Amino acid sequence: MDQDSPVLFSRRGALAIATLNLPKALNALNSPMIDLLSAQLDRWAEDTEVAAVWIDGSGEKALCAGGDVVALYQESAAYGETPDYGFTTDFFSREYRLDYQIHTYAKPVVVWGGGFVMGGGIGIMAGASHRIVTETTRMAMPEITIGLFPDVGGSWFLNRMPGRLGLFLGLTGAQFNGADALFAGMADRIIGQDQRESVLSALAGLSFGENLEANHQLISNCLKSLELPLLERPESALREHYDQIQQLTDFATLPEVCAAISAYQGVDKWLQRAAATLAGGSPLTPWIVWEQLQRARHLSLADIYRMELALAVNLCASGHFKEGVRALLIDKDREPQWQPGSLEQITPAQVESCFEGPWGGEHPLADL
Repeated sequence: MDQDSPVLFSRRGALAIATLNLPKALNALNSPMIDLLSAQLDRWAEDTEVAAVWIDGSGEKALCAGGDVVALYQESAAYGETPDYGFTTDFFSREYRLDYQIHTYAKPVVVWGGGFVMGGGIGIMAGASHRIVTETTRMAMPEITIGLFPDVGGSWFLNRMPGRLGLFLGLTGAQFNGADALFAGMADRIIGQDQRESVLSALAGLSFGENLEANHQLISNCLKSLELPLLERPESALREHYDQIQQLTDFATLPEVCAAISAYQGVDKWLQRAAATLAGGSPLTPWIVWEQLQRARHLSLADIYRMELALAVNLCASGHFKEGVRALLIDKDREPQWQPGSLEQITPAQVESCFEGPWGGEHPLADL
């Protein structure tokens, strides 16, 4: 395997290993990585000598810190007077197909989520059968800062968090750690960051057989035996602030919820950052988050990805995405000039149009 490849593949007995390999970019997900990983997962699914799959990121800093947003910015329809949805449709279709593939994979998929796990990284991790976090894990869906929305299945996993944690995290883009991920149902085990090699060796040494359910159980038991003791785990801000988050989101309308969060005046720095991010973020994103979570409550996983594809393509063509990426990643002045500039100026018709697929004919993900 070419060590310069954006994804490295290897084997340890019946354990197949995929390593995202752009460490200088925190393993940010691009189209070649998506294609390589998806094709290899297909091959491993048919390989009778592969019992389980392990996915991790090169280096210690990240599994994957998100998608290649700058490429989307450069290629997106926001650049043209006449929108061309081809690049964004192709990119997100491939990414969502990969996420769906992991969600529905028959063989066990173990994902090591040490360091940054954001955006597209969460998309890879969320569908795995065995999701490992560490004391270094930093997760977030920070799309409000660039005028996008929590995609890669966010409509699915945010709706399945306790209470209204998913709504809060989608609106604020707040970072959360490994202990938070356990509490929110986004991870299954927390293991020491320095134990990655030990975990790999332990899994590779398991006596796998042909029974898929038995193989799943073997891995579950192995990871349970390696988990960090309670006293060695980080504190969970989501658990600590659960009741307060419930109060801040306990309103019938989005403007009331946003006003309550943004008006937070307490001393807790984590909640202060969450409030500031919401207050300074795109005013279009909260409306999308509010609506996507309501619409997705009873949708299938496949229908959720189909809904999110329309949202992703339309929002990449919006001025909010262009301005958000400019301010955060291009000019880096961190002073986005949103147009419209407030929640109240966003009309129901503008929100509704984001959910309407811009394609003629069959939906690109019709076959999921």
